[in-house]
Amino acid sequence: MPAFHVVLHRSGDDWQPALPLEQQTRWPEHAAFMDALRDSGFVVLGGPLADERRVVLAVEAESAEDVRTVLAQDPWSGTHLVLASLEPWTLRMDARRRS
Repeated sequence: MPAFHVVLHRSGDDWQPALPLEQQTRWPEHAAFMDALRDSGFVVLGGPLADERRVVLAVEAESAEDVRTVLAQDPWSGTHLVLASLEPWTLRMDARRRS
């Protein structure tokens, strides 16, 4: 059964803080990859934290290993984004699934 995981990425060596997101190298490839993850339901929520050096994703996947495998395919994996932590998340409340 799919479970939720919280992923924290930090900026990698190729991230250039002086440039806007859309001007980072390989932005189109990364954006297309992330859009596909959202469209498939793998990424439920995602975005940068206020410091804009860290990014949080809430993902739905069978296991943490599945999360690592999928995110390793991101064109920014290891260059612009580095995995800082990956934790299983037990949801106790979810307003999206009201009956």
